[in-house]
Amino acid sequence: MSAPTALEQTAPRRRSSVFSHELVVAAVRDSFPKLDPRLQARNPVMFIVELGSVITTIIFFLELARGHTSQLWFVGVIAFWLWLTVLFANFAEAIAEGRGKAQANALRATRRWPPPTCRRETSSSSRRA
Repeated sequence: MSAPTALEQTAPRRRSSVFSHELVVAAVRDSFPKLDPRLQARNPVMFIVELGSVITTIIFFLELARGHTSQLWFVGVIAFWLWLTVLFANFAEAIAEGRGKAQANALRATRRWPPPTCRRETSSSSRRA
């Protein structure tokens, strides 16, 4: 084993996780408002999946009210998986947005103001006529 360098000794190593607690909580919170059809219309595939999940859920409850329960479990399972797909897609999008915001904040924190200026040497040897 090699000895740690001075930089490694002064800066404690911090493990960064893809799924930090704050990021996941924010993503779960942000994934439910994304169920709005006006927001889903930006992504036509997920809009159709959401539309299918709404229609399947309506069919499930109509058949439940009518008392036709012979194949109701199948419609319920399909509705569940469609809703799960939409929620997971919204969650993944919220995670990506959260990571992007975190990276932008980290880059913003490293920015220095005023920007460093270039210094020119003014020695007599560099000035020749």
